[in-house]
Amino acid sequence: MSDSEERTAPKSKIPASRKLLLKTLMLAKASEDLEKEIKEAEEEKVRTLSENVPPLQYAGLSHKELKELCTGLHRKIDVVDEERYNIEEKVKKNDLEIQSLNQKIFDLKGKFKRPTLRRVRISADAMLKALLGSTHKVSMDFKANLKSVKKEDEKAKEKTVEVTDWRKNIEAMSGMEGRKKKFDTSNA
Repeated sequence: MSDSEERTAPKSKIPASRKLLLKTLMLAKASEDLEKEIKEAEEEKVRTLSENVPPLQYAGLSHKELKELCTGLHRKIDVVDEERYNIEEKVKKNDLEIQSLNQKIFDLKGKFKRPTLRRVRISADAMLKALLGSTHKVSMDFKANLKSVKKEDEKAKEKTVEVTDWRKNIEAMSGMEGRKKKFDTSNA
């Protein structure tokens, strides 16, 4: 920190020892809450398993009854797997939606960090060599790639049409003779 930053930053009115005490108390409370949550989750898991999965009683069952028990268990497993898959897909969909909404929020805020760019002076040959690799023989002759343009003044003079009064032109083109002249001039 520089001297100017020290002067502008407001000093805290809470002593460092008090801050440390508050931090330790907050950490102790957070660890207690975390342990409590873990304990509650374990209890919830045990309660849910005891409700949904009754204890197996397979003692004294015949071979046929054991097969029926196994097929029943397989059906239950399939149902649970389908539910688990559906829930996972819903979670993935919601995560993608959350991501897209966060991106929209970020775009709407318009606070983009633009990096400072440095001006790099490099010749065209060096740039192409860097892009294409050292194996390519690169030589840039910009004038060779240009198209040659011929002056078309003579053709432009030929194409210029003499400007006349439009009323005379309409009268000349009216009737069948005018249409014939128009047709003859378009082929020529």
